[in-house]
Amino acid sequence: MRNDKIVPGVVLIMIGAIILLHNYGYAMFHIMNLIYLLPILIVIAGINLIFGHNRQSPLAVAIKLLVIGGGFCLILFGSFARHHNIWNNDYNYTFDDDDNDTGKNIVKVSGNSVFTEPFTPDIKVARLNISGGGTIYDLGDTTAELFNAHTNEFHGRYEFKKTKEDSVYVLDFKMKSQHHVHIGWNKSEKTNSATFKLNPNPEWEINVETGAAKLNFDLTKFKIRSLKLKGGAASFDVKLGQPLAVTNIEVSTGMAEATINIPLTAACRITSDTGLASTHYEGFTETSDHKYETPGFATAKNKIYIKMSGGMADFKVRRY
Repeated sequence: MRNDKIVPGVVLIMIGAIILLHNYGYAMFHIMNLIYLLPILIVIAGINLIFGHNRQSPLAVAIKLLVIGGGFCLILFGSFARHHNIWNNDYNYTFDDDDNDTGKNIVKVSGNSVFTEPFTPDIKVARLNISGGGTIYDLGDTTAELFNAHTNEFHGRYEFKKTKEDSVYVLDFKMKSQHHVHIGWNKSEKTNSATFKLNPNPEWEINVETGAAKLNFDLTKFKIRSLKLKGGAASFDVKLGQPLAVTNIEVSTGMAEATINIPLTAACRITSDTGLASTHYEGFTETSDHKYETPGFATAKNKIYIKMSGGMADFKVRRY
């Protein structure tokens, strides 16, 4: 193989590997890092001038590979976007340059936040959309309000909005991307967390889309119409109560763990499209290719429908 083919090949492989790791939540890098890596291109150009001839020597190729390897390590592990630091203290300040917040939005950065939405008796169906990675999500308790969230924020910021689509009250809770200057130094990397409480009276549609995150939802106290979970390198642990006439659960992941717990008396059907995933469905009988049912499913009045899809994941459905 010609030496001048090695370096471009390595660059393409490493770019592809970083994109895959980023998409599945195993590696997070700041886009600003790419700007700060411009000097690496200058260094490689200088090496070309020093070792400039038709067939490059192994020494030149080795030096280029070392420089490129160091550059990609900086992409993965560097944090140049946070380059204004005050050392030897435990304070965190964030200067937000976005002054477009309105009365509809409740936004706070760094520290502890509380997001609420009042309940009124006319709310029969509510939809909660959650998005954002790098967070531990917990839900299990009830509230007299429609929605309540307590957060611990160390990275990024949350935004909460309410809208209405026909008769459905829609709540959007998401990590909001902002251009801001981060000032601070932490002795250890900390993880965001969000603890939710919901009103038990409406029927709920819950949609979660996240990257690397951990989710613990005890939904036994709520009327769940549907639950959709999408994630990369995530961990989902969900406990359901008795179903409505139809309760739909959909889990779509890359390389994640997902455990769904259902009542022993609940009728349930699983449709499994899981590729190389590991699956374990306790107390289910396979009725056809990739379909599993609990005993008596066909004649049950209320049913849970679960759809599992993903790549190299670990899927479990347990009956309690």
